[in-house]
Amino acid sequence: MSYTALYRKFRPSEFSDVKGQDHIVTTLKNQINADRIGHAYLFCGTRGTGKTTVAKIFAKAVNCEHPVDGNPCGECASCRAIAAGTSMNVIEIDAASNNGVDNIREIRDEVAYSPTEGKYKVYIIDEVHMLSIGAFNALLKTLEEPPSYVIFILATTEAHKIPITILSRCQRYDFRRITVETIADRLRELTEKEQVEVEDKALTYIAKAADGSMRDALSLLDQCIAFYLGQKLTYDHVLDVLGAVDTDVFGDLFRKICDQKLTDVVRELEQIILQGRELSQFVTDFIWYLRNLLMLKSDQNMEDVLDVSTERLAQMKKEADLTDTDTLMRYIRVLSELSGQLRYATQKRVLVELAMIKLCRPAMEQNYDSILQRIRVLEQQMEKGIPMMAAVESGAAQSRQETESRSQEKLPREALSTDVRMFVDRFQELRRKMGGMQSQQLKDAALRELPDGTGVQIILARELPVDEQELADSVEKMIERELKVRMKVQIHTPHTDPRPQDPVTDLSGFIDMDIDIEP
Repeated sequence: MSYTALYRKFRPSEFSDVKGQDHIVTTLKNQINADRIGHAYLFCGTRGTGKTTVAKIFAKAVNCEHPVDGNPCGECASCRAIAAGTSMNVIEIDAASNNGVDNIREIRDEVAYSPTEGKYKVYIIDEVHMLSIGAFNALLKTLEEPPSYVIFILATTEAHKIPITILSRCQRYDFRRITVETIADRLRELTEKEQVEVEDKALTYIAKAADGSMRDALSLLDQCIAFYLGQKLTYDHVLDVLGAVDTDVFGDLFRKICDQKLTDVVRELEQIILQGRELSQFVTDFIWYLRNLLMLKSDQNMEDVLDVSTERLAQMKKEADLTDTDTLMRYIRVLSELSGQLRYATQKRVLVELAMIKLCRPAMEQNYDSILQRIRVLEQQMEKGIPMMAAVESGAAQSRQETESRSQEKLPREALSTDVRMFVDRFQELRRKMGGMQSQQLKDAALRELPDGTGVQIILARELPVDEQELADSVEKMIERELKVRMKVQIHTPHTDPRPQDPVTDLSGFIDMDIDIEP
């Protein structure tokens, strides 16, 4: 006997076997039990969610001689004939290949004859959106007032293409995408029946790759079992068969992109290609990985939403801290555009490499989010002291020497003029370390050295509610902890002391652009 594919072998034969569509199954069973059966139904939803399967079960149930709680018994002559495909009461039509007016006119002529056996004639029209406008018009009158023994079940993946005149005459049921957990549980149940040893992690990945389609999941499982026949099906085996990439590779690649190590990123991509991974699937999985990082970055309560292990979640938290939300959204945008291009591309590798260069080199793009990332990179360089300003170059070498000598001292000492200049140079870095409201209060502040050279005056740029003495004490403690010196700090708000017109060490003169980046 020839082999039967898993999705055909385990096709549900009654409503209780249908997974993930409880809202539809319960409604149809109640209609059958209460004898409130409609004359036209529209089943909408993505592929592999059970539209045609539920339609066949419903056709058996309404014609069953001994229904049990709305389910077909599966033993009577009518149930057996429908299951075998020999019943004259259930007519399946593929609208993709029978979409003309003449095909629908045949149906209109046939409905005039009542069924010889059973109660109802059920017409299941699959992919009904493929019908021509003329065919829809031919179906309209029959659909509106069919004989009492006729039921129409229209199935489609694109309900928006169906005329509103048809929609208004049908009971519409939207089939949902099946959750990963539901698909994985079903796969686990079927592998036990098939006596196939498989890792739970492998089943979970197959369920995710199926994208809400039970049929796709069963087809992928069938493919993986056939490739490693007689062996335990592992997570790595599934990755090999499906051409997918492990999440650890995404983490490593993401860290290199954040560090803008373009050469390492291209080498990593080279390894992925040499391993035979499918580039379209790689881009899709990488987008989802970045989406998970964005969820973590946006709200800590998102931890329960992500279906990852505790160890992986801890690692993803660290990776999410490597960048900001704007940069993550830019990464997702670039890769989403790439995903659409790869569908019809002949040089997929070149397009993927170009996208990786864009991620590592934001200067290649001129849109808003890439400019934000470039400013963020510039800000990081400033914190590290990479751009040396002419106003402090003369004292920079001396400041570094003072810093190195002070790093070996255990007790703080009184500040000198060079210490004040060093504080001005590192002000933005120290401000971020303070964090919270105080960091916001000090944002865009102007700095100038006190006349005696032992302290600094900070003039706030914003009229925020602030305790000047408390803020000054906090800044002094920060200076003492980070720079190992005791420095006097004076805080002035705009209403008490306006920003000086010609400050000695005003940071705003060092940068020839507006930088307004949140810490």
